Amino acid sequence: MSAASKPRRCKDCGDTGRRPRPAPYPGPRCATHHRERQRASREARHSRHVERTYGISREQYDALLEAQGGRCAGGCGATGKARRLAVDHDHSCCPGTISCGRCVRGLLCSRCNRFIGHLGDNPEALRGLAEYLENPPARRVLGLTNTERVKR
Repeated sequence: MSAASKPRRCKDCGDTGRRPRPAPYPGPRCATHHRERQRASREARHSRHVERTYGISREQYDALLEAQGGRCAGGCGATGKARRLAVDHDHSCCPGTISCGRCVRGLLCSRCNRFIGHLGDNPEALRGLAEYLENPPARRVLGLTNTERVKR
């Protein structure tokens, strides 16, 4: 067997006291260590992005997430497990994608964050929509109750 066809072994398994496993991934690393390295890399990238863009540290992000009970502050109940919650900031302070850090409002799911953006950060528009949902004009005009349907 030539040296070129010799199977590679994980270079991180030796540090754990285990027998090195086959390493088909770059590095070379076994599947377990490859996933660990990818996860750590994603976390580091997210931390750098949050720090550069919103001026808050990873610890501050985690503190916000904990204070919100691990959920979207918009009230929709999204947990941010499938996709991280977005940092929301007041655009009247910092009108753009970069924030000074003092105008951070909380963490929102991407859906709630986009919704607030479409409303132009206008609380009156949101109150108006809530009023619309609670008392739709069709009930008054057409004399409908909540359970009735329009006859076709």
